[in-house]
Amino acid sequence: MHVPLTTADFCYRARTVHPARLGAVDEPGVPGALGRLTYGELMLRCDGMAAALDRMGIGAGERVAIVSPNAVKLLIALYATTGTGRILVPINFRLTGEEARYIVDDAGASLLLVDAELDERLAAVTAPRRIVLDGEHDAELFAPADAPVEWPALDEDAPATINYTSGTTAAPKGVILTHRSHWLNAAAVGWGFGLAEADRYLHTLPIFHVNGWGLPLACAALGVPQVIQREVRGPEILRRVDAEAITLLCGAAPVAATIEQAAQQLRDVGAPVPGQGRTRMVSGGAPTPAAVIEQFERATGWEMIHAYGLSETGPVLTANRVLPSEGLSPADRARRLAAAGAPLLGVRLHTGPAGEVLARTAKTTDGDWNNPDATAQAFTDDGWFRTGDGGTFDDGVLRITDRKKDVIVTGGENVSSLQVEAVLHQHPDVLDAAIIGVPHERWGETPKALVVLKDGAAFDEPALIAYCREHLAGFQCPTSVERRDTLPRTATGKIQKYLLREPYWR
Repeated sequence: MHVPLTTADFCYRARTVHPARLGAVDEPGVPGALGRLTYGELMLRCDGMAAALDRMGIGAGERVAIVSPNAVKLLIALYATTGTGRILVPINFRLTGEEARYIVDDAGASLLLVDAELDERLAAVTAPRRIVLDGEHDAELFAPADAPVEWPALDEDAPATINYTSGTTAAPKGVILTHRSHWLNAAAVGWGFGLAEADRYLHTLPIFHVNGWGLPLACAALGVPQVIQREVRGPEILRRVDAEAITLLCGAAPVAATIEQAAQQLRDVGAPVPGQGRTRMVSGGAPTPAAVIEQFERATGWEMIHAYGLSETGPVLTANRVLPSEGLSPADRARRLAAAGAPLLGVRLHTGPAGEVLARTAKTTDGDWNNPDATAQAFTDDGWFRTGDGGTFDDGVLRITDRKKDVIVTGGENVSSLQVEAVLHQHPDVLDAAIIGVPHERWGETPKALVVLKDGAAFDEPALIAYCREHLAGFQCPTSVERRDTLPRTATGKIQKYLLREPYWR
C-alpha cells in the first residue's frame, strides 16, 4: 500500500505524541503575538486556520502568500496551508513593494497575509483577499478550533510551497517544492544536524527562506520547542539562548558575526557567554571562511556545523559536522568545517567536466512556477541538477570553490573570489569582505576588494593588499581596496556581487 509523504505527517506526530510539550514561543511585544503555545494548542490554531480558509472558499492548490518576519503565525501558516492542500508562498519581508507585488502577481495568490509592521510599506501590494496580521483583522484566521480537525488526504507530488529565489543574479524565480521534497528534506536535516527531542530551537534563520530549511517540520515531529527571533541582533540572541536554554540555531555568516561580536563583548568584561558547551549553530547560505568559523567558536564556546544547498535542491545538500570529541585544534577544526561537507541521506553529488557541482536527489524542485524554459535549463540531459557552483568532491566531502559567475579571469588566469575573501577574513581589522572583478585595460579584469572594517579599525589599503600578497599568488591579490559600511546580501547571507560589479562595468 502506497502512503503519501506529506507535511501533515509532521503535524500529526506533534499533536499526537507531544501535545503537552512547549511548541512555540512568539516574540513578545509584537501586535498580534500569540505568546507561548504547547504543540497541542499550536495544532488547534492550525485547525482553526484551515477551517477559516474553507469558509473563505480558498481551496486545494490555491496560493496563500505571506510577508512576515519570523512569527508563530508564519509557522501556523506553513503547517495549515500545506497540510490541507493549499500552497504557501513565503515572501522575503525585506523586499521592496514592487518586488513583493511581482511575486504575489506571478504566483497568482488568492490570499495575501501581511505583517502589521509592513502594512504601510506594502500598501500597494494586493491580492483578491488581503489580511493584516495585527491580532484584530486576522483574529478569525488564527483562532483555535474547538476540537482537532481531520485533514484531507494529499498527493505527495503536489506542490506544497513556492519559494522565490533570493535573486543573487537575476529576477526571482518561483521554485516549486512538493510535499515529498519537504518530507525528505526535514528527515535528512534532522539527522544531519543531530536534532533530538532534548533540543530547543531558536528561529534566527528566516522561516520564509526555503521554509526555514525544513527545521519547522523536523522540530514538530520531535516535539522540539521553537522560539521565535524576529530580528537578528547579537545581544538579544544571546539573551534568548540563556533564557530559553537554546541548543540549536541556524543562520548565514553575518548572523554568526553579530553573535561572535556580542559574545566577545561579554568576554571582554569577564561575563559568561550563554550556551557554552551546549549550543550548536548551523551556518549556511554562503560558504563560511575557516577564519570566521575559528573566531566564532573561540568567542562563543559553541559548536558550528556547516551546511550547503540551494532552494532548487529542496534545499540542503550537505552537512559538515566535526564532533568536539575528535580532539582537533581550533584551527584544524575550522579548516575541516570550511568545506561544504558530506551529502545528506538521499543526495548524490559529482562534478561536471567544467568543475560545476551537480546534484541528484529525490527532493529537488519539480520546476519553476510559470517558467518551463528555466526548469529545462537547470538540469543536464541525464537528470543532474546544475548548481552553478564550482567545486570538488573527493573522499565523500564537497568543497565549493566559487560561483561560476563570480570567478574572475585576469590575464587568462582564474581567480576564486572565495579564496581571496577567506584570506581577508583572517585579517584582524576585517569584519566582512567581497572580491569582484573590475575592468582592466591590459588583463581584461582584475580583482578588487570591498571590505567592512571592525569597529575602531583604521582603513589602510596598501596594508590590506600586502597582507593578501603574504598568503596568495600575485595574480590572485586585489589591485585595489575600497571601504564599505555594509555589503549587500540576500536574506540567506549571499553577497549580491552583481550589484557590486554593476557600477564598474556600466
